[in-house]
Amino acid sequence: MDKMLSLEQLDLSHNNLSGNIPKSLESLKYLTYLDISFNDLSGEVPSGGPFKYFSSKSFMSNEGLCGNPIYGLPSCRSSRQKRRKTMLAVIFSLLGITVLILIVTASAYAIGRYRRKYLVENGVDFAPGTILRVSYYELLQATEGYSESHLLGTGSLGSVYKGTLNNGRDVAVKVFNLQQQNAFKSFDVECDVLRNLRHRNLCKVISTCSNPDFKALVLEYMSNGSLEKWLYSDDYVLDILQRINIMIDVAYALEYLHYGYSLPIVHCDLKPSNVLLDEDFVAHLSDFGIAKLLGEGESNSYTTTLGTLGYIAPEYGMEGLVSIKCDIYSYGIMLMEVFTRMKPSNEKFSGDFILRSWINDSMPDAITQIIDSNLLGPGELNTKKLKCLSSVMELALNCTMESASERVNIKEVVVALKNFRFQLLI
Repeated sequence: MDKMLSLEQLDLSHNNLSGNIPKSLESLKYLTYLDISFNDLSGEVPSGGPFKYFSSKSFMSNEGLCGNPIYGLPSCRSSRQKRRKTMLAVIFSLLGITVLILIVTASAYAIGRYRRKYLVENGVDFAPGTILRVSYYELLQATEGYSESHLLGTGSLGSVYKGTLNNGRDVAVKVFNLQQQNAFKSFDVECDVLRNLRHRNLCKVISTCSNPDFKALVLEYMSNGSLEKWLYSDDYVLDILQRINIMIDVAYALEYLHYGYSLPIVHCDLKPSNVLLDEDFVAHLSDFGIAKLLGEGESNSYTTTLGTLGYIAPEYGMEGLVSIKCDIYSYGIMLMEVFTRMKPSNEKFSGDFILRSWINDSMPDAITQIIDSNLLGPGELNTKKLKCLSSVMELALNCTMESASERVNIKEVVVALKNFRFQLLI
């Protein structure tokens, strides 16, 4: 338009125009009438050339315009003023954020310091990843002073008690015997291992309680107790399907420990007393006091801490060499025990005659002589149940090969047991 030098009148009102008014329009010296009202224009109105003679009507209803007060418009801020305003806004924003951060940090420090003081004074600690905080005095009250009536079991490193917290929740409290040499290490290992593990077949740590003279883990309470209790109960018998489901649950837990975590974890102490059953008879693997975390790229490690005799692999017992294959061996022994109801520590076994050799010598012709008599009723000597039990024992033997390299892995165990279960159900 600035090239239309003879232009006398220009009406662009009510056109929803936006942007700035071009300063080049000052060159239209014959322009006597201009109406750009009722648009969405912004910026500074030119003041030279014909613009010196226009009235406020030419620019009305353009909220973003500024310029000479004779046009009825607000004055325009200079670029210096704009820069100053922007700079002040930035400075005040930064100051506000800094003050806020200082206040929050100071408050968090004060609260944390007070809380830590309270927790230490009351014997409270909690493992990372846990939520519930439980004091020493609450645990004392929950277990009625760790009375014998609340005792669930006793091990080499401590005892487990049933307790009811202030919120009404039933828990199992594992109290470490600090007189034992490895108790402190066992507590630290369990905290280190369990704080990051999440699996439905692992016993969950709800909280911990720790002071210089007392250390305890607060665990999920398993209403049906240990697998060992049920195996050797005179009042109740686990049927074949229940036993297979329990061993599948344990295999799932091992599969997670061996392959599902960032670093392989070796449990090192698999046995029926460390398998706990919830109200639905879902199995949960517990007691990670001597577990080993293998380093990145490591397939084995050495240790001087041994698991339970009868369940430990030959290389583990003789050399202290630990790998996930050690868990497979222990799992195989436990598989034998679950379906024969015979402990590897039974007095009938001595020297080279062990639970594995007893079963190996009885396969396949004398299978009925080694299987728990509660599992086979009259007339079931040629049924699919007997075939399933024979297959389970074969799998257990494959888990307990003397050479670690010849043992099956836990993924193969899961597949096999699920197939056995399927064959029973069809």
